[in-house]
Amino acid sequence: MAPDSREPKPSISEARVRLLGMAIALSFCLLAGRLWILQVIRGPEFLGKSESNRLRIERLESPRGAIYARRGPVQDVVLADNRAARDLMVVPADITISDAALCRRLGELTGIDPKKIEAQITKARKAREPFKQILVRGDIPAAVSARVDEYAYALPGVFTAVRPLRRYVYGKTAGQVLGYLGEINPEELETRQDRYNMGDLIGRGGLEGRHEDRLHGEDGRMMVTKFAAGTPQLRTDPYGNPYIENLVDSLGHSLSVEEEVQKARPGGDIYLTLDIGLQATAERLLEGEHGAIAVLNAETGEILALASAPGYDPAVFVSDTGSRERVSILQGKPNRMLHRAYQEVYAPGSVFKVMLASAALEEGVITRDTKFYCPGLFRLDANGRAWHCWRRQGHGQVNVVDALAFSCDVFFYNVGLELGVDKIGKWAKKFGLGVQTGIDLPGEAAGSIPSRESKEASNKPGHEEEPWVYRWYPGDTVNLSIGQGEATVTPLQNAVMMAAIANGGHLIVPHLDRESAPARSEKFLSDRTLTIVREGMRKCVEKGPPAPTGTGREAYIEGFEILGKTGSAQMVSLSQYEHYKDEADIPKELRDHAWFVAGVLDHEPKLAVCILVEHGHHGSSEAAPRMRDIVNGFYESWGKTPVLAAAADGEAGAR
Repeated sequence: MAPDSREPKPSISEARVRLLGMAIALSFCLLAGRLWILQVIRGPEFLGKSESNRLRIERLESPRGAIYARRGPVQDVVLADNRAARDLMVVPADITISDAALCRRLGELTGIDPKKIEAQITKARKAREPFKQILVRGDIPAAVSARVDEYAYALPGVFTAVRPLRRYVYGKTAGQVLGYLGEINPEELETRQDRYNMGDLIGRGGLEGRHEDRLHGEDGRMMVTKFAAGTPQLRTDPYGNPYIENLVDSLGHSLSVEEEVQKARPGGDIYLTLDIGLQATAERLLEGEHGAIAVLNAETGEILALASAPGYDPAVFVSDTGSRERVSILQGKPNRMLHRAYQEVYAPGSVFKVMLASAALEEGVITRDTKFYCPGLFRLDANGRAWHCWRRQGHGQVNVVDALAFSCDVFFYNVGLELGVDKIGKWAKKFGLGVQTGIDLPGEAAGSIPSRESKEASNKPGHEEEPWVYRWYPGDTVNLSIGQGEATVTPLQNAVMMAAIANGGHLIVPHLDRESAPARSEKFLSDRTLTIVREGMRKCVEKGPPAPTGTGREAYIEGFEILGKTGSAQMVSLSQYEHYKDEADIPKELRDHAWFVAGVLDHEPKLAVCILVEHGHHGSSEAAPRMRDIVNGFYESWGKTPVLAAAADGEAGAR
């Protein structure tokens, strides 16, 4: 029998070894492929993630730009800048005595409750963050900081860090013009992530809000080592510059700077047209009242003063201790957040007659010699309603010059009817009444000059079948002719109107930023009209004899050519006054608003002024006298050093 030529079959163990070898080889191939993908294809991606896990960018906050006013034509003074705020800190790991003993000593030196400090330290220890820098109190006074430094040997683990904090040098003065700072909200942060972090402060209202992008600056950065856990703990030198030498994170890991520090770029500065001495004078004149004062350079539109009362100190909004006062300001009555010079509207009252007289002269409705008889009241027809003149015994035969000087209502009732509502609206707009002035501040109110169209739009809905409800009547024109009815303007608009009379018939754009180029319209008033209107307004201020005394006589100053016009804006029906025996008995909230508009023609710069005292009753007695202080205070101090009390270093401020 032939021998068996077949190969011997491998054993089961040999097959398994071969299979295992193939599996290992395949695994190495897969591993090699995976490594190739991770290291070659996705290498840059994971390198970035690795660096991100190791490094952390620490933000270096930029100082906010300063805001300057001026004193006179050339001297600049600081309104808002930044100071070094001292924050009191403690690091639990550096405490070499008992926590209770340290907190007791710290409380004795600073007045801070020791139990609150100890609770913060205990919380950090329980969270296993012994190197965490705990903020004990922000923005401590310099005296407290000095005591902490003096007893540093007895306060292991305690130190002060410095940061830039917003400072408002003159406190409440010009506070509403400056605006304030508030914490950025999530909606704002969503569109500003490139420059802001949650918790940052951002400008609100006033110049701080209008020029936020300009004032904010650009933050710097510092790259430091970072570990899987722990937060970098930066410290600052006495000037607020961050350093990280021999420092650890909150868990004790040693840190180091990985690249050169990119310094923060401070925000841009703003230089204002505001004269700080005049601003302080205007605010002083409104103390105890509600009202506004606007003072303009009549030629250029530069705002020299823009006062509103009551006001607020913007430093309160970022103070660590001013929360109660902030609530009072934000929720209290009256509204102190509202700047009454350009954000509130009022019936213009008799100052509206300046525009009406100019319009009637330009339209040829009257001449200088046109006269109307004033018996003390006016009727559209013999048996119709009576509109009274403020002087119940009347003014007799009156022309436009005397009508402006003595504020004769009956004269302007007649002129308004002759002119008509459409032309009144046209000329009001030319003078800047009832429309925004274009001031470089946010939230400007426009006001309104009523018209046929506006009355219909307002009253027709729901009354389509009752045309008498929305039709314009001659009586509406009579009311409008003396600035009553639905007419509303801002004090700033009245100052702009007055500037047109003072500068030769040009509408100016009021502005605060000195970088803004003066803007004004083409001449829209003839010299003939200006001569007549100025004559009447000059006579309003001049004192007799031999001429009769005008309603603005309390604004008269020897040696100054002052134009003026008084006004009283009625707040309630005259019938509500009838049961009061004496004018002094009328409750203040029922009294008329007191107006005075004025111009100074014979001094440089020429001034255009509007003064409003809410519920002052008479412009002649409440508003006009304040004009003397405005004029004397401005021209006597023009170019001199301001004498104002600056806020003390260490008072409330903002980042």
